[in-house]
Amino acid sequence: MTTPAPRRGGFVFLDPEQGQVLRVMPFQYNPDSITRTLQPRGIGADAGDRLEALRLQGPARETFRIDAEFDAVDQAASKTMSAPPTGSGLSATLAALESAVTPTSAQLTRQNDLAGQGILEIAPVQAPLSVLVLGPRRVLPVRMLDIDVTEEAYDGELNPIRARVTLTVRVLTVDDVGFGHKAGGLYLQYQQGRERLAATVANGPATVGYPGG
Repeated sequence: MTTPAPRRGGFVFLDPEQGQVLRVMPFQYNPDSITRTLQPRGIGADAGDRLEALRLQGPARETFRIDAEFDAVDQAASKTMSAPPTGSGLSATLAALESAVTPTSAQLTRQNDLAGQGILEIAPVQAPLSVLVLGPRRVLPVRMLDIDVTEEAYDGELNPIRARVTLTVRVLTVDDVGFGHKAGGLYLQYQQGRERLAATVANGPATVGYPGG
């Protein structure tokens, strides 16, 4: 009996307006660990503010910190990932990740042309919509906060061939983008999935010695 290959996590980059897939960047190896932080958005920050103590302004601010490893030699031998261009090492892989946080040369040129025409108010360029995929239950619209790259080995042309990448992302919620945006819809699906899972926990008060209930 053939054992199915494990699911591979990674990022899907979408056009922010139309939602078409621009690029898929899988993890070469699924992370050994992921650090998640949820920061509640409460109202009652001061002690004694009794009316607001339990109120929430909106979804918690949730961040993920992910350590990913890449190896050009293993990529070239992989049957599940596209092989890197010959002679480039990991340069293409790293460039694909970095494209999520840097305007394209065409966008920069367009901004410069508009400035040269004397247009004073120029809208900032839009980055691709980054979607973090960690299995079918966690498909998260995110904003890249940091990409820390440690290059650990090189080929003869100084192309990196082994690297560790630490990615810090923040989940985009309906408060960030609205309910009609593609990212808003993805967030609602993620939140609804968490609510369904939470509802399956059916321990009674006596489990923890709580006298009420």
